[in-house]
This record gives sequence, C-alpha cells and structure tokens, in this order.
Amino acid sequence: MNASLFPVFDSVRRLCGDFSIHLAQRLILVAVTSALLGGCASTPPQREAPPSPPPLPLAVEKHQFSVAGDESVVGQLASVETRDGDTLSDIARHYGLGFQELTEANPGLDPWVPEAGRRLVLPLQFTLPDAPRKGMVINLATMRLYHFPTKGADGTVSTYPVGIGKEGRSTPTGYMTVVRKTEFPTWYPTENIRKDHALKGDPLPAAVSPGPDNPLGDYAMYLSRPQYLIHGTNKPYSIGFRASNGCIRLYPEDIAAVFPVVKPGAAVRVVNQPYLIGRKSGQIYLEAHEPYEELNRGRLKAELTARLKRLEKKEGVVLDWSRVEQVLAEARGIPVPIQANSPPMAAVVAQAIELRRPAAWLGRPEPPAEDAGGWMVKAAATREELSARRVAAVLNHQGPPIPARAVKAGDGFEVLAGPFKDGKAAKNAARRLKIDLELDAEVRPPADSVRVAGGAKPLARVGRP
Repeated sequence: MNASLFPVFDSVRRLCGDFSIHLAQRLILVAVTSALLGGCASTPPQREAPPSPPPLPLAVEKHQFSVAGDESVVGQLASVETRDGDTLSDIARHYGLGFQELTEANPGLDPWVPEAGRRLVLPLQFTLPDAPRKGMVINLATMRLYHFPTKGADGTVSTYPVGIGKEGRSTPTGYMTVVRKTEFPTWYPTENIRKDHALKGDPLPAAVSPGPDNPLGDYAMYLSRPQYLIHGTNKPYSIGFRASNGCIRLYPEDIAAVFPVVKPGAAVRVVNQPYLIGRKSGQIYLEAHEPYEELNRGRLKAELTARLKRLEKKEGVVLDWSRVEQVLAEARGIPVPIQANSPPMAAVVAQAIELRRPAAWLGRPEPPAEDAGGWMVKAAATREELSARRVAAVLNHQGPPIPARAVKAGDGFEVLAGPFKDGKAAKNAARRLKIDLELDAEVRPPADSVRVAGGAKPLARVGRP
C-alpha cells in the first residue's frame, strides 16, 4: 500500500516545474459557444424532437454479466459527450472504469482538460482473462478485477477497475487465497514504506487508525501471500494507476460491493495478460493493452501469433492478420473482431451506444468558489491558461483533494489552492505539494489572497479546473 497522495506521472511533474509552450500547442482547448436565436412573429411548425440517448443498460452499468459456455467477451461499448469542466478521472469513476482504461480508449485526448464536445468512448466491453472462472481473477495488464461468485450463481461475473503496484513494487502474479477480512482496518505500514516516507520528510506512524487518513479505506481482504491485500482507498482517483506498493485497491463503492460476497478461503488469481483472445456470438476477438516495462513485448507477440495460428488450423477459420497488427499497434483496450470480413476498429467504435449525460459525475470534487478568500497557496505559475487549468484539475483529484483553481495573474496564470482555515492548514497543504508533486508552493495570508502578480485587482477565476 502506498500512503502517499494520488500519484501523478512524471510528465505532469515536469509540466508543473516548467510550463512550456509546446505543451499547449499539442493540446488545444476547444471552446464551446451557443448561438442565440431571435424571436419571430409567426409560430414555426412543430418539429419532432430528436430521441434522447438511452440510459446505460443496467447489467452494463453494474458490470454484472452472464457468461455462457466458452464466450469470453462481455459488456457493451458506449460513448458520452464531453463538456467544459470534465476530467477523464471523473467520467471513469462514474462508469466504473479506471484512468488507464479510459485514456487508452481515447488516445490523444487531454485527460485533465478534455476538449468539449468530443465523443468519448467508454470501454465497457471486456475480455475475460485466460484463467479459471472461480473466485477473483485480477489482470494487472488491464487493471481489472473479475469476481466469479459461488456455484449458486454459475455463469455470472462482476468486474471492477483496480489500482495496482507501481513499477519496482509490482503486484505479484500467481495463486493466493483470502485468509481474513476486516471492516474499518488499521494500517500497519512496512518498514520499507516507512523508510521511503521518512526519506521524503513525511514520517509515518507505526499504525494508522481507521478514518480518512487510512489508505486502506473502509474494507480490507488479507491474502495468503503476506503483506498483500485487496482493499478500498482514501484516494479514489488512483484507481487505474500503478500507484501502490503492491496491494490491489478498488473504488470505495466497489470494495463495498465485493467485500460482503467474498468469503475467507476464496481463490485469488493474479495474471498479467495484455493480449486477450475472446469469443462472442461465434466471432473471435482480440483486445490489446500496452505491455508493462517488465514484460517482453516480442515474446508476448510471438506467443499470441502462435496461439492464433493454432486456432486457425484447429477451427478452420481465417483471420485478418492486418487487423491483428492494427489492434496490437493501437492497443486501445477495446475488443475487436479479427476474423476475415469482420468490422474494423472504426466501425466497432462507431457502434458504441450513445449515453445521456448524468446530472452530476459520481464523487466529482468541486473547485473552490471564486470569492473563497482565506489562506491560499500558490501552487504554480505559467504563461498558458490551459496548463494552469490542467494542474488545478490534478490538484482537485488528489486524495484527499486539494481545492484549486486557475486565475489570471499579470501576463500569465497562477494555480491557487485553498481556501484553508488557518496558516497551519495552508502550510500543511504546501508541504503536501512539495513532498508528493515536487511543487515549490507559496503560502499567502488572507490579506495577500486577493493580490495578483503585476497588479492589485481581485483574482478572477479562469475557466473551470
């Protein structure tokens, strides 16, 4: 388990340290405007309103599926339109996806400030791992847990996104069992974890009691391999990242669903399968994810090719090998049919069911009000508005969140975090920014919170983080 804040990859750290113009050139914010139509004297003829997008089918929404025979592709691709202020983290959590799943399926889209009006693909179709359908199966490559209930519910599977061990402290593969379960667990960080935090100037106690600062969340299932757990988290936006010290973490709402139905002694199999062959309605599918650094990509591809050739020979099917290469090259995590004359990737994505946007995203952190006042922390400064909005969005998705917004400051922009109730709280926030994101933050008392660089006018909010 990792007690540090929600991790942000190195590229974001570099962004915070050096807000360069070329980043803004690569990620262009699309402004959404509405046209105002003038009234007219005569009443126009009634036009039939276009049909509203359907809601997500209940089974897909809950990620609970029936699995018949040798079929191994479940679920349904969907899509939703992005709007100003969205982040992929918020959308991923709402639909039970991890950050990596959603970014893989939508390459080139800024995850923190996505373009408004884009059709965002929701990869809600999954290929089951090549493993016995019993207990829990966790595929590290897809960062997803599959739960196959007891024999009373044969032929069903529930699936949830997870966060897993970071590089250098990977979650181990192999067979384990659940040895015990605890509600509201106490966390006992290992010596290595405590040493790591001490080196960063962030010492940990020998035990962390249940509560908002406990990285295990409200539920923990202890595995037969010592020091490894399946647990909740107080950092929900770390799901879909390689973020932990080896444990497997779930969204709070997902661990609450899994915990009651998993019994001590349940089987847990951890695999690492980035290339998945699946079946659905007589078709053969291939789902590909980018292999992790510790895997041998060449060997994985050779093994996949051999399997597919054996399948061709045994079943007398003809595969589209150019399609296979395309799926592997794009690695979007979407199951694609690969038999000859089957629909290409673009057609598969085009058939995704369009969903109606919800009134609000589940668990979305709200940025502070424009006139918040109080103690503030300047987290970063940049020439580019888009860069400032991006960093503000990252801070709002820390665990726990650091409320932040982008503001105009002289000829550039600042990222202001706060307000905090007093100077101590502001200094603690600045310390978190330094330890976890390597940001040199500046604490500003209430009298300074309305001054900006190059002038004395009140700070104005810029966009939405």
